[in-house]
Amino acid sequence: MLSAVSLGTVLLVVNVSTLNIALPVVVRHFDASAAASSWLLLSFMLAQTGLLMVFGRLADVFGRRGTYLCGLAVFTLASLLAGFSPNVETLIAMRVMQGIGGAVLLANGTAIIAQAFGPARLGQGMGVYLGVLGAAPLLGPSIGGYLAETAGWQWVFWFNVPLGLTALAWGFRSLPRIPHGPREPIDILGAVLLIGWLGGLVVAFSEAGSGGWSAPLTLAGAIACALLLPVFVVRQRRSRHPLVDLALFADRGFTLGSMAALFNTLARFGTLLLLALFLQAVSGMTPAQAGLAVLPGPLAGMIAAPIGGFLSRRVRPRTLAVAGSATVCAGLAMMLPLLSADTPYPLVALCLVLVSAGSGVFATGNTAAILGRVPSERLGIANGLRMTLQNVGNVMSAALCLALAASALARTDRHLLYQGAAGELSGGSLGALVDGYQRAFALLLAASVIATLTSLSNRLTREPDATGTPVPLAPGKEPEPKSRAR
Repeated sequence: MLSAVSLGTVLLVVNVSTLNIALPVVVRHFDASAAASSWLLLSFMLAQTGLLMVFGRLADVFGRRGTYLCGLAVFTLASLLAGFSPNVETLIAMRVMQGIGGAVLLANGTAIIAQAFGPARLGQGMGVYLGVLGAAPLLGPSIGGYLAETAGWQWVFWFNVPLGLTALAWGFRSLPRIPHGPREPIDILGAVLLIGWLGGLVVAFSEAGSGGWSAPLTLAGAIACALLLPVFVVRQRRSRHPLVDLALFADRGFTLGSMAALFNTLARFGTLLLLALFLQAVSGMTPAQAGLAVLPGPLAGMIAAPIGGFLSRRVRPRTLAVAGSATVCAGLAMMLPLLSADTPYPLVALCLVLVSAGSGVFATGNTAAILGRVPSERLGIANGLRMTLQNVGNVMSAALCLALAASALARTDRHLLYQGAAGELSGGSLGALVDGYQRAFALLLAASVIATLTSLSNRLTREPDATGTPVPLAPGKEPEPKSRAR
């Protein structure tokens, strides 16, 4: 079961990291504008994020096994069709289709593991699962860079097809049939409102990077987000079967853990994306070289996640979350003042190692802490909410970082950021681009600091007893982890 879920989700994560590296090659092939280039990344994340809660609810109603396998089939088909795209608009549409399949995988993968392992072994199961996922970014950059240079941009998507078919076959054989919950109506209006306000946010940030912060589309997106977000919240409060179970946020530990995950994801995703583009647009590396250059980070994350799972048997998961998030802060704080066109590669590698290793430990501890507080019958919706918040962090991170980096250039040069065309930038423009990257990294550092403070606040929260009543902790003493309780 664990191997089947891991294989399908790894396929999804590899797909994200391959395009991060291969994006300049795809952009140059279609001669895409700055706005279209950003949407190659953002359309996938927007569809995935907006539909996570829908498929979390569908899985609770119709069963997680069948829903998961359907999502894997959609993702594999979209990958096949993406390679035949005649223009960038078609490719963006296929990226949306990939995002729909990805939403199904993310909404169900962790929930399947959580229900199969139970609270006592959840930390161990999550450690193995997240450790395998840590290997996906290790494979993605090298695969994406190599395929983009040698086989052509189409194979950045086509290589998903045989892997997807293998994952489907293994999933049909090994995934257990998990009983579904009561069949309740799905809040379709809530899903539309969620996609609407998040889409407005994405439009605002993406258009700010290509047309400026005062562009009409930028303002329209910001207004749409500001208007639809409170309407979405009101809808969820009044709906008999809400898409988002706001009652989960009555638990302080769940709320703080979810917010910490949001900001940690914002910092982690932006770091990998920015450095993948920085090494090509500023340092002049080829996609294959850049793919190899970012490997130390994913390798560190792959090692750190299972270590975090092992430590969760002896250390409170929330303590692990604080330590992991603080490590991410250290990596970003080290990179920020030193980032330039002449930055030595060992410093880049060290920053990636700290950010990825810290994120691996954080994710293991924080995920176990969040899901360990949720009843088994609510795991699907709780995990969908958790993953939605993290994907909002991904979307915000990509949109903000690309907007900040691109806005440092003249509008006529902004497409060069996505093409990785360091040789076409003059000295002044290259310096401005480096300034843009520094602004983006400053934003990521701020997000990481917020994640650390939120995790620390969660660490100091009183632990509930068996009846749900908060029990004050003795000074300097922690309760035993739930996984060790008898």
